[in-house]
Amino acid sequence: MLKVGDKLPAATLREYIEVEGEGCTIGPNAFDVHKEAAGKTLAIFALPGAFTPTCSAKHVPGFVAKAEALKAAGVDEIWCVSVNDAFVMGAWARDQKTAGKVRMMGDGSAEFTQAAGLAVDRTSAGMGIRSQRYSMLVKDGVVKALNLEAPGKFEVSDAETLLSQAKEALA
Repeated sequence: MLKVGDKLPAATLREYIEVEGEGCTIGPNAFDVHKEAAGKTLAIFALPGAFTPTCSAKHVPGFVAKAEALKAAGVDEIWCVSVNDAFVMGAWARDQKTAGKVRMMGDGSAEFTQAAGLAVDRTSAGMGIRSQRYSMLVKDGVVKALNLEAPGKFEVSDAETLLSQAKEALA
């Protein structure tokens, strides 16, 4: 399992882009995690699924609300990672009004999630392989803080916790 001091795993995440620009086409675009993380400080949070109750009511809205504060603390980008395809993540981004604040990164085949050792089998709940709920602070591809939730909990992976860690680590 990924831990503080580790490099992010090699993987591809997909983001649904609404407007063509900066070398990206409209629709799903593939991004190499290592290339996207290079030279940046990232706030990454992951959750079990788009449009699910805690994820939609608390996790994503918290990061949208704290986006400016995280950027003021030294975070370059905020990523939401979920084992959903880019089309679903794009629809969820519109619903959650994340544009310009949080990049909604689809991990449709759980490539990143499994490589990070953060997958959980939710087959019994009809969801298949999903991500555990967590947040992490990443600098130039290296994990500086990792907040992994206990099953069914939402206590340590919130935006406020990561903001405090960013203020401390990046000061």
